[in-house]
Amino acid sequence: MRSLLFVPADNQKKLQKGLESGADALILDLEDSVSLDAKPAARELARDFLKEVAALPRRPRLIVRVNALITGMTAADLDVVMQSGPDAIMLPKSEGGSDLSHLAAHIAVREAEYDLPDGATKIIAIATETGKGIFGLGSYAGASHRLSGLTWGAEDLSADLAAETNRLEDGSYADPYRMARSLLLFAAAAAQVDAIDTVFTAFRDEAALRAECIAGRRDGFTGKMAIHPAQVPVINEVFSPSPEALARAEAIIKLFDANPNLGVIGLDGEMLDRPHLMRARRLKARADRLRQ
Repeated sequence: MRSLLFVPADNQKKLQKGLESGADALILDLEDSVSLDAKPAARELARDFLKEVAALPRRPRLIVRVNALITGMTAADLDVVMQSGPDAIMLPKSEGGSDLSHLAAHIAVREAEYDLPDGATKIIAIATETGKGIFGLGSYAGASHRLSGLTWGAEDLSADLAAETNRLEDGSYADPYRMARSLLLFAAAAAQVDAIDTVFTAFRDEAALRAECIAGRRDGFTGKMAIHPAQVPVINEVFSPSPEALARAEAIIKLFDANPNLGVIGLDGEMLDRPHLMRARRLKARADRLRQ
């Protein structure tokens, strides 16, 4: 997934616009964008929307961001939205592998109750929204087979730290958030799941969004979350492998396949070894998934 668009689950109009945005995934939000009083109705609207969209021949992946475990509302969220079998549940303010395992157990019960395939519902965890969560980043690997992605959040983290802001005057992240971003990449690599970059809140600043997407792709993120449909085309463009990059990856793979006993090969004046082959295979696999 390149683009994952947040949509308030209590707004039918925005849900429909999200469906038309071209995003690879829609995140139906039951957490921050929905007031406490509106959550019961939002659960039901999300359930009905999931059921309706799931029947379409071509559709985005459908993810529901539930309320954090600490709120005591997660079970109520799952009781309703799991009736329509979302593709994944997004867990906010996750603080480590134990939270992931806890959510996975809740999901397993509801898969059985609603006659859904065992293990079909994946989990994406937002893993850096609290200071405690930073120290749990190394515990996701092996915590649940449902984990398919890790992402990070700078807004909630800055609130937890009681910081004045999370960005410097030039728009770049301040040191605590740069560290959280980097550690998230390592955690995703350790767990062998996708690393998804956080939202860019200045949704009218396309140039800055593009620059942040390019930096994320460079560093190893496979996609980025969006807060507005206008961000989706930029995210999709940047996180799609370019024809030139794909051609080079295929050349590297072909050369290594033709010389299986060599640890190092030369291509266009550059010496390449096994890490280059691994990166080439990952890029080609990502391109193949986008064609499906």
